[in-house]
Amino acid sequence: MKKYCLFLAVIALLTASCAAPKGENASANPADKILLKDFNPIVVNNLPVTKVDRAKYTIIDMHSHDYAVNQEEIAQWVKVMDEVGVEHTAIMHCSWIGRPFEEVVEAYAPFKERFRLWCCFDYSDMSEEGIQKACALLERYHNELGAVGVGELGDKGEGDTYARPVEGKDIHIDDPRIRPLIRKAGELKMPISIHIAEPYWMYLPMDETNDGLVNAVTWHVDTTNCYGYNKLMETFENALRENPNTLFIACHYLNMNHDLPRLGALLDKYPNMYMDISARVAESAHTPRATREFLIKYQDRVLFGTDNGMEADMYRKIFRVLETNDEHFYVPEYGYHWALSGFNLPDEVLYKLYRGNAERIIKEYK
Repeated sequence: MKKYCLFLAVIALLTASCAAPKGENASANPADKILLKDFNPIVVNNLPVTKVDRAKYTIIDMHSHDYAVNQEEIAQWVKVMDEVGVEHTAIMHCSWIGRPFEEVVEAYAPFKERFRLWCCFDYSDMSEEGIQKACALLERYHNELGAVGVGELGDKGEGDTYARPVEGKDIHIDDPRIRPLIRKAGELKMPISIHIAEPYWMYLPMDETNDGLVNAVTWHVDTTNCYGYNKLMETFENALRENPNTLFIACHYLNMNHDLPRLGALLDKYPNMYMDISARVAESAHTPRATREFLIKYQDRVLFGTDNGMEADMYRKIFRVLETNDEHFYVPEYGYHWALSGFNLPDEVLYKLYRGNAERIIKEYK
């Protein structure tokens, strides 16, 4: 027994001496010099890589923007849509896009069968008389210029900063002053698409415990002088409860990818709420089993959206996540450190997500 123990001790010493680094920097670990922002792993696993050139079902994209700068780019976008299987695309109107709604209508008029246009609320005059004028403008946009919805509204804490012709600073979705606008949208059968908050880790301390640090450090939300995450969610729920006849579409999984049970509880409670999956591939595909289960359970309330440009490769990255069983792959441009995996959604769920649910809304909210 003593000889056996001595033998193990010798082996341990030899192993340690072979593994230990040599030289004056013997105690240094090369990994200590790698900055988190430079972490760029290469997958070594021999795993399937599935290329999905065209969506399994023809798509209605419920969330995009006026990315094209001229008629040639719009025509090229339509060509890409044909290649990847997009029937038509919702163009959300935001102040950060640049041009007034009337100009957007004019730009897309030659392709009006392929694009559906959404307008903003007008916050220029917040008096009672001003809001009535804003309601009349909304009605004109709908009846004369063909606006089919309102959005994308955007509140990351400071109010609706996406609006035109002026931002809605300090005007949140539950503000009593804009209730007539919200109700007018309901009367006109115009859904309201709204971006509330940002992914949760962008509100957490920028320290070693932050799971989404690589992305969050760039998109960190300073709540010193504005609403925080939970307060914003309260405003949204207030609006859902106070306006049961207006349909709300919560963009980006309502930025609740980290808490799908909470998101599901809202969908259960408020039949006037839908959600879209736009621009949250990375935030959803790193928890593929939980997200897949969620999408199956709420398959009648989920809409397809992109919100990421006009390139064919952009669409195809989303298709790979939704349609395949691929696992552990990286998409560096999404800005996170984690690997993604596909959902391999059932056909009936894919159909509803890609177009079925959108068709139902379009038919009801003409």
